[in-house]
Amino acid sequence: FVAYRGQTELLGPLRKIELYEMGWNLKDGLRECLVAAAPYGGPIALLKGHYRRSPSARPQLEIYSSSGLPLASFPWKSGVVKQLGWTVSDDLLCVQEDGTVLVYDLWGGFKRHFSMGNEVSQSQVLETKIFHSPYGTGVAILTGALRFTLATNIDDIKLRRLPEVPGLQEAPSCWAVLTQDRQSKVLVANGSQLFILDNTACTPVTPPGLSPQASSIVHMCVSFSYKYLALLTDSGHVWMGTSNLKEKLSEVDTKIKTPPKQMAWCRRPKSQQPSAVVMWDGLLIVVGECKETIQYHLDDDSVLVPELVYRKLYPLAIEVCRYLKTPEYQGVSRVLKHWACYKVQQKEESDEVIAKAVSVKLADAAGISYSEIATKAYESGRTELAIKLLEFEPRSGEQVPLLLKMKKSPLALSKAIESGDTDLVYTVVMYLKNELNRGDFFMMLRNQPVALSLYKQFCKHQEQDTLKDLFNQDDDHEELGNFYVKASYKDQRLEARVALLQSAVDEYYKAKNDFSAKTTEDEMRLLRFQRKLEEEKGEQLVGFSLHDTMTTLLSVGLHKHAEQLYKDFRVPDKRFWWLKLKALAEKEDWEELEKFGKTKKSPVGYLPFVEVCIKHHNKYEAKKYVSKVTPEQKVKAHLAVGDMEGAAEAAIERRNESEISTVLSRCSATTDHLLMERLNRAKATAVKK
Repeated sequence: FVAYRGQTELLGPLRKIELYEMGWNLKDGLRECLVAAAPYGGPIALLKGHYRRSPSARPQLEIYSSSGLPLASFPWKSGVVKQLGWTVSDDLLCVQEDGTVLVYDLWGGFKRHFSMGNEVSQSQVLETKIFHSPYGTGVAILTGALRFTLATNIDDIKLRRLPEVPGLQEAPSCWAVLTQDRQSKVLVANGSQLFILDNTACTPVTPPGLSPQASSIVHMCVSFSYKYLALLTDSGHVWMGTSNLKEKLSEVDTKIKTPPKQMAWCRRPKSQQPSAVVMWDGLLIVVGECKETIQYHLDDDSVLVPELVYRKLYPLAIEVCRYLKTPEYQGVSRVLKHWACYKVQQKEESDEVIAKAVSVKLADAAGISYSEIATKAYESGRTELAIKLLEFEPRSGEQVPLLLKMKKSPLALSKAIESGDTDLVYTVVMYLKNELNRGDFFMMLRNQPVALSLYKQFCKHQEQDTLKDLFNQDDDHEELGNFYVKASYKDQRLEARVALLQSAVDEYYKAKNDFSAKTTEDEMRLLRFQRKLEEEKGEQLVGFSLHDTMTTLLSVGLHKHAEQLYKDFRVPDKRFWWLKLKALAEKEDWEELEKFGKTKKSPVGYLPFVEVCIKHHNKYEAKKYVSKVTPEQKVKAHLAVGDMEGAAEAAIERRNESEISTVLSRCSATTDHLLMERLNRAKATAVKK
């Protein structure tokens, strides 16, 4: 941990003091990390690789004490995290892009989660800030719809959707949460305009005495007590004043017009005057009420290293980095990368010798990108060396782009497939599709089954004709047949539909799939039959299934045509009888139903006749079929028509205890007293038997 201390004179020099060494071992430093430090010297949370999307390379959430001692570490398996922050009670908040907030304790134990509302979930989180108010810890979110949603206390969630900012067409240049009069508000900068958003209104405000040279406010910072506000403009002016924007403390021209990395408030040790600290790459400026600044160049100690690297004094540069305790990725690894980029340009050594030397030297270096070194080799005309160096690059996503640039398409495709990252494979396949002629492209895919399978999936949704070409090239007659069948369903013209089905039949026969071929031929016959009937009878039939076609014909009284289909398509007897039985009952054509029941012995039996008549409330017709029902169904048939005597006779005759019990359960003690006695006697006899 390093502190920067100044002398008593405002413009006196600063010196760097090492207070203590952090206990963590961060080889790559804090780059590519989301970082959140709890207030009052609390824990520090890091989410490493938060940009990763692949299940094989998940982000890692790590929690440390303020001195860098590890407290917890686990892979992040939930959604994409936009912001980390700590509550006043040292709970870690992880705000995801869908508006879900996950809460962990400082040991990494999951406690709960909550949502910032449906609107945030639908619009996604663009930016978020975690803040502390008199009510507790709050969360403020800017959605993709450029609206603000606020929760002032996560322990008692009450979501507030703040008013719209007029004229806001893109994300604001900066914004912050203020706490005034025990109410949380949002201060938003849109160009040179400032607005305060509260529960009911969006109010334009103007900082008193702001430099007229400013055309945009690019950064803002609120003090920890919410009492003071600092604004940085695109003209390089730092305006400081009270957060209610009623009083100006000072305004200083930093002469720097690039946006800073960070801005924060502090107090000077002796005067206790509030001051703003602004940090750019390599430069720190402290701005106070006296309108003068303290500047400190953060890179002063490391100017020597670039000079040594420039002079190719690599071993000495490495020793200097170690002496200065420069983080490895900023020091030793960076020097080694420069050495490797120089090494690969040397012509006097072979590719094998250089590749081995680089791999040995860089074996334990952190954060080295071999793809950058390989790129330098390729630019120096050493393509084979570049390929050898890429073998040491562990990230396929870094290997593939250079391989494509070097026209090593088969290798690029193989590396993408090895990575298991389907998005990367799709990227390479689409690149090759545009770069190669159609024949070469298809030939390359044939040698890579995984890539071919993924491309076929793409073509199913995007390029149907290309899919057909792929099947043709592979002589895949089975899939071609399936393709033509699917295509036939999309065409409404009968002639075109039949033609596509005929093509499918031809392909199925080539594939020796007689079943599919004959089934497709049946479909063609059915379509022609449907069209002919449509023209003759005016019934809409084309496109119906065989079942629906017969049902429709029976329902409109075209029994002969339905029977023709029944014979032509070898419809099972039971299926056809069921269809006709239900169709006649629904039409209540009882005379035709009776004739149908007498044509021949029913393959479905006669209980269904009884049941459909009862279903359509015709007990009279149902009774006509009871006598034809088989003995084992007699009781059920008599009960269906309400004939208790007949049901009792049938049950007693069969001496079936279960059937007797069924009839008994349907008897009434008041009206069927004698019948019940008779049944009970028969039951006793059946039990003894």
